[in-house]
Amino acid sequence: MENAQTALVRALELVVLLAVVSLLAGQALGYPVLLGFVETGSMAPTMEPGDGFVAVPADLVGPVEEGDVVVFRAQELHGGDLTTHRVVEETDRGYVTRGDANPFTDQGGSEPPVQDAQVVAQALQVGGEVVVIPELGTAVLAVQGAVSVVQRHVAALFGSRAFLGPQGLAYLFFGATMVYYVLGELREENRERRSRETSRNRETGTDVRLIAAGFALLLVAGATAAMVGPAGTQEYGVVSAEFESDRPTVIPAGESSDVAYPVGNGGLVPVDVFLEPRSDGVAVEPGELSVGPGSTADATVTLSVPPETGYYRMFLTEHRYLAVLPTPVTRGLYQLHPWAPVVVIDSLLGGLFYAVSIALVGTGRVRTRSRGRDISPTTRLKRTLRDRNS
Repeated sequence: MENAQTALVRALELVVLLAVVSLLAGQALGYPVLLGFVETGSMAPTMEPGDGFVAVPADLVGPVEEGDVVVFRAQELHGGDLTTHRVVEETDRGYVTRGDANPFTDQGGSEPPVQDAQVVAQALQVGGEVVVIPELGTAVLAVQGAVSVVQRHVAALFGSRAFLGPQGLAYLFFGATMVYYVLGELREENRERRSRETSRNRETGTDVRLIAAGFALLLVAGATAAMVGPAGTQEYGVVSAEFESDRPTVIPAGESSDVAYPVGNGGLVPVDVFLEPRSDGVAVEPGELSVGPGSTADATVTLSVPPETGYYRMFLTEHRYLAVLPTPVTRGLYQLHPWAPVVVIDSLLGGLFYAVSIALVGTGRVRTRSRGRDISPTTRLKRTLRDRNS
């Protein structure tokens, strides 16, 4: 029974830790990862302001269907920010969306139909009902504020903007793990514990393996933020016109125009970048780039408009990965699925960090020192004799 309770406690600790890491990663990436939330009442009564939901990345689920609750990058709603609404209709031009509490659709206003490239996640539904986590948004905003404050202070301390944004968050995660292990003296604590702890004391405290796993997850979250955060989907608003123009996005009907697409890497690790057209009329050359630390590489995007004049929206998606694997391996994983390299790289980094941590620190438990343990053996003996004589 005791072993079962211990296992349950550890499982709950891991769930809480995973939730915190998901919140941090979501804020760093600019879209929900595993957990999302709504800030307004547009989805009531399904979700009230501040309620959370389980967010499944769009790349990991099937096609969007009518009735799905999706998170998409709006064009006009909320100033072009992320919006969580339900798909009420699918048309040739895109999806028609509406908040459950709204009397009209988003497309009834100024928002154009939503394209697949704009959808970043779907809310998990069980039996047709959204899985709701009450008041999750309050925790998310608190985490976001705390992380932003830490990033600003660290950036000011070192005089570098490299500590801001998703990539800066990765540096902070990595730095926090290093400081913890350098200053925590876990190795010395573990040696002393093994030599003096009784079996009863070994059953108390926090398992070193859990701590190592927690910091491995933080490192993985930072690596994911460094890969996914700077990437994403680029939208081009293109006009098929009856005249020529100096603007590269105003193109004579039936013709094409080239637009430069710079890919920068402000980090300390080289990255492999893959560019993928996400709509008709878009081509890119080259489709694969390797960008060194602090460098920039350029690609050329060719936009082709149809003979019919009008306004068209075209999309290009960028995927980037830390170059810790040979490029052919990363390419093969990318062709399998765009998230496959992220999973393998995260597993490699997290697994190596965990293995090295356990090798350096060992196993066992880290206990909080109590006053009782700090009492000298002589004083403890005197107290014992006094208690027996009383």
